[in-house]
Amino acid sequence: MAIHWRSLMRFRSTTRPLIIFTFCLTVIHSLGNDVDNSTYYNFSLTVLMYVCKEPKIDDATQEPENCKDRLAWVECLPAPNISCRLSNGTQFKFSGEEVGFNKSIPCRNVSGYSYKVALALSLFLGWIGADRFYLGYPALGLLKFCTVGFCGIGSLVDFMLISMQIVGPSDGSDYIVDYYGARLTRLSITNETYRRTQLSP
Repeated sequence: MAIHWRSLMRFRSTTRPLIIFTFCLTVIHSLGNDVDNSTYYNFSLTVLMYVCKEPKIDDATQEPENCKDRLAWVECLPAPNISCRLSNGTQFKFSGEEVGFNKSIPCRNVSGYSYKVALALSLFLGWIGADRFYLGYPALGLLKFCTVGFCGIGSLVDFMLISMQIVGPSDGSDYIVDYYGARLTRLSITNETYRRTQLSP
């Protein structure tokens, strides 16, 4: 039994550097957008082989400062002692302090509408349509003003829709919500969504 464990440990110690080296030198063209091609060849690292910096958050928008087209970029640092081949063919060994590549993260498109302001207007002044005027729906705001919030029922419905972030600004942008606050993420089904087959009873 002791011989079995020794051979297993010897096998693990010899294959670990090979696996890391294979991961580092593997070229994956599908990750071309996630890696800075001007400096490094594309390579694939597992989650435990690199760490990415936190994005710098803009105080006004509560989104990453370099957010554009719903994508932002963060710098990622490979773990120490990982060697990668540069675009000029030389080997570079990371110490854990150098930036190896940039990774894209999703961000929101905001245009100045605050979630807190919209929610407060809907709660306290929704019966006169202030929430709809603020979000850019003047016709609905005027209707709520003339009907005193549809006799109270419309104000309650609007408050629920705004609090669940179903009703947003009229320009299609997102609310300004604290970056580390309570954000809602909508899940949608697309053609690339995997559907699990149901087992018949």
